Amino acid sequence: MTIVCDPIGVIHTPFHTTEGMPIQPAGASGVRGIVEVFDDFAEGLQDVDGFSHLILLYHFHQSDGYNLKVVPFMDSSTRGLFATRAPRRPNPIGLSIVRLLNVEGRQLHVENIDVLDNTPLLDIKPYVPVFDAQDQVRSGWLENEKRDVSKQRADCRFSHEDSGS
Repeated sequence: MTIVCDPIGVIHTPFHTTEGMPIQPAGASGVRGIVEVFDDFAEGLQDVDGFSHLILLYHFHQSDGYNLKVVPFMDSSTRGLFATRAPRRPNPIGLSIVRLLNVEGRQLHVENIDVLDNTPLLDIKPYVPVFDAQDQVRSGWLENEKRDVSKQRADCRFSHEDSGS
């Protein structure tokens, strides 16, 4: 089976390298970016301005290869890849929930963005609390984590240069 995903746009942010970036939107509070939707998909932005938050799905375009066991940013123990949000994955797809500030044509001005500059955008979905917010949530190994994710920054452990590990 072959699956093909063509980008619908590109995400522009102040982050030009992965090292030192926030690792989640919670660590990117106040960081602004622009989600540029390609002309062919601009019509699909109708009514998006009525939502305060959006779910961005994107391609980790600087990711190369993967390991099924990793040491995630918020831990020093080896974990199974699918119990983490590590960017080096069999299908390098990322997800971020961002705050929508305004829409100008085919540009979405967003805040709390934790994405590398020029990241290919795969899809946009509205964040709807009644659909997306869950009760009685468990957070696995992160429940014992004492570090503040808002202060956690990426290092080189998942960078392109380190893809052979």
